[in-house]
Amino acid sequence: MLEALQHNGWTIIGPKVQDGVIVLDEIQSVDDFPIGYSDRQGPARYRLTRRANKAVFGYNVGPQSPKAVLHAARKVIWRGKKNDLKSQETAEPLPHIAFVGIRPCELKAILIQDDVLLRGPYGDAFYAARRKNLFFIVVNCGQAGGTCFCASTNSGPKADSGFDLSATELMGNDDHRFLMQAGSRRGEELLASLPARPVTEEDLKESGALFAHAVETMGRTLDTHGLKELLYQQLENPRWQEVAERCLGCGNCTSVCPTCFCSTVEDWTSLDGSEARRERRWDSCFSVDFSYIHGGSIRQTGMSRYRQWMTHKLAAWQDQFGTLGCVGCGRCITWCPVGIDITEEAAAIRSSAQQKEALDGND
Repeated sequence: MLEALQHNGWTIIGPKVQDGVIVLDEIQSVDDFPIGYSDRQGPARYRLTRRANKAVFGYNVGPQSPKAVLHAARKVIWRGKKNDLKSQETAEPLPHIAFVGIRPCELKAILIQDDVLLRGPYGDAFYAARRKNLFFIVVNCGQAGGTCFCASTNSGPKADSGFDLSATELMGNDDHRFLMQAGSRRGEELLASLPARPVTEEDLKESGALFAHAVETMGRTLDTHGLKELLYQQLENPRWQEVAERCLGCGNCTSVCPTCFCSTVEDWTSLDGSEARRERRWDSCFSVDFSYIHGGSIRQTGMSRYRQWMTHKLAAWQDQFGTLGCVGCGRCITWCPVGIDITEEAAAIRSSAQQKEALDGND
């Protein structure tokens, strides 16, 4: 499959072990994949481990998502010299990129970012340029991670649409194989060029059991019933202050989140004034300056900044874009230095609201 993609001019981006984590990088051969690796994740904890078998995709998700490629952390949007102010960078498309090994939750995140950055009156030309010429081979999840909750957000463990090809890795009875499904004409053409046999009922039964096991063993759950209304009604809940006392305001959660899209613009000038450039870079609502308007920041406290992030992700996002801003990948839990858990905070706010309602009813 990789050879076929490379022969057709695709640059392959996929998972690779680097510096003790699994990152996205260019893939040249099968040997580049994290074969035989798994990971253990918990609040503020990530460790790579070795598996007893040679599964190619036997891990969950690392700190990076396709957002790092499609919505780059830094982008020069203008560059000029003193005597050549017309010099400017345009939104050049990336080479033909095939993402191999992304997870269903990551694919869902890309589709969510499409709603934010492509559609509507304020489309992002740079994102649109990078979004072209992409091929998605998604790998369905046969195991759950310690912090993921994609079943709660309808983002996994199996992808239903949006891919060119989907793969389910099956390791039963010492028979290492992949169950493949085409989701587009390009996917059908690639699949037809590969050595394959028809799917059997046993293959489908085995894959179904994998998905069911992943759902049953998922590390977290998020009750989304009435969540938007709940958060809007609990803006003064004391839990916001409790979580703010633990939050470092570092912005790790927004950096690793596959759907967060906020950015800022910075201007740079050389010391002699001969050159200047304007860059766009990722920003975070946990930054004091993020909400700066004339006269100062409107979110001075850690409590107000955490509340903004969580209520936007789980409530206001639905009003803006018609979907949750969370895909349940669990990265914000794993990579928070103090292990703040968004599912725990949502459950605590729901619980305290129900307790207050019960007390008021008794009165």
